[in-house]
Amino acid sequence: MPRAVRFQQYGGIEVLRVVEVDRPVPGPGQVLVRVVAAAINPGEAKIRTGALHDRWPATFPSGQGSDLAGVVVETGAGVEGFASGDEVIGFTDDRASHAEFVVVAAADLVHRPADVSWEQAGSLYVAGTTAYAAVRAVAAGPGDTVVISGAAGGVGSIAVQLARDTGANVIGLASEANHRWLAAHGALPVAYGEGVLDRIRTAAGDRSVDAFIDTFGAGYVELALDLGVAPKRIDTIIDFEAAEKHGVRTDGNLAAGNAEVIAELAALIGAGRLEIPIAATYPLDEVRDAFRELERGHTRGKIVLRP
Repeated sequence: MPRAVRFQQYGGIEVLRVVEVDRPVPGPGQVLVRVVAAAINPGEAKIRTGALHDRWPATFPSGQGSDLAGVVVETGAGVEGFASGDEVIGFTDDRASHAEFVVVAAADLVHRPADVSWEQAGSLYVAGTTAYAAVRAVAAGPGDTVVISGAAGGVGSIAVQLARDTGANVIGLASEANHRWLAAHGALPVAYGEGVLDRIRTAAGDRSVDAFIDTFGAGYVELALDLGVAPKRIDTIIDFEAAEKHGVRTDGNLAAGNAEVIAELAALIGAGRLEIPIAATYPLDEVRDAFRELERGHTRGKIVLRP
């Protein structure tokens, strides 16, 4: 029987199990996909612990996972454009992609270009569309100076490249271990921690800071305001309390999570204009180890399950 990740209660990684399940059956307009790669995300860990219960409660037993890339196995009635054997990229909103098989709406799939690796394809939805939305929300453009916190993380590493692709100057906040990677991708790296405001001003030189993308939380919205950034050009994907208090934007996955944006991001990868850094891959049986590494909070790019 096929296997999938499940948890029966809120808790740490110890509640995660890989269990046998019935193979899903696609209904009208749906496609059954054999999952080849599926990224894991910080939001999934927070849902599992119950930290997001008020916003996104879990029902038990719960699956998890949104990102996916794989091979079409079967199509439901009325599906056009996909056939058995097609390689696809997509997503599910049913917390179900950390599994060997998943049913996906055909409208939420695109074909996988041959020059996009499975690992990158399976990492595009949550981090990629979140970064896309954030860069769009702050209206990054030629000549702007954009600061990005958590610039080497799953979302931040993509946002850095998308902002640079608009012609903006990017200051990336990250640990020194990630400075070389940031510099190689066109960003000016700055260490976070005490004194970061002065270091940002020094890095910006005689330019003002025009926009700020916060992927980390922990006071960066206030820091952006202290730098003189207008609230309408600050976007946080994590600090919703500060966003409500100061009237800044919170555009993320919900603002751009669709197949059209996934296709656009995949095309950028194929054109050599975007890289999805892959920190590590794990088999499905090692899902606990994958989340243990994710929750340390120091990975560059994405961690991917390979069912």
